Amino acid sequence: MPAVQRSRTIAATRQELWDVLGDPHHLPRWWPRVSRVEAVTLTDAGEPDAFTEVLTGPSGKIVRADFELLAAQRLRRILWSQQVENTPFARVLRSAETEIELADAPTGDGLAGDGPATQVSIELRQELQGFRGESTLSLRMSGISRFGSPLVRRAAAATIEEALDGLERIVGR
Repeated sequence: MPAVQRSRTIAATRQELWDVLGDPHHLPRWWPRVSRVEAVTLTDAGEPDAFTEVLTGPSGKIVRADFELLAAQRLRRILWSQQVENTPFARVLRSAETEIELADAPTGDGLAGDGPATQVSIELRQELQGFRGESTLSLRMSGISRFGSPLVRRAAAATIEEALDGLERIVGR
């Protein structure tokens, strides 16, 4: 599955970041185009299990995207899967996952001397329709391999950078 990853050191503790990352209701504050979060379901332990993002595009059009929590290791890692089947996203995507990892910031990063800092890595894995089981010839003929994948990667990288900017804005010092 094609993946795009970006990392940044943010002047915040893991706990400060986890307080934002572990609660889907905070997504509109830092994830691009999310205007609100609805239908958050919780596990028996009270942790978020699934949620719906309400996304607003540049033209004002609203689209809903459902997510399921696949894995979470408190203060370390969170992994969401977007439900794409039977949604408008299914025309382009076969699957989509977002993974966020938190780690101690490397020494000498320029932020550690000012207080705690955390290395935040966000990876978007998006499999386009037509990739699995398709021959190279059929992909070339459909144009997906030449045009779709680079465009999706570029958009994913921009989304991650905006998300990191948002996290830095709301929890960084």
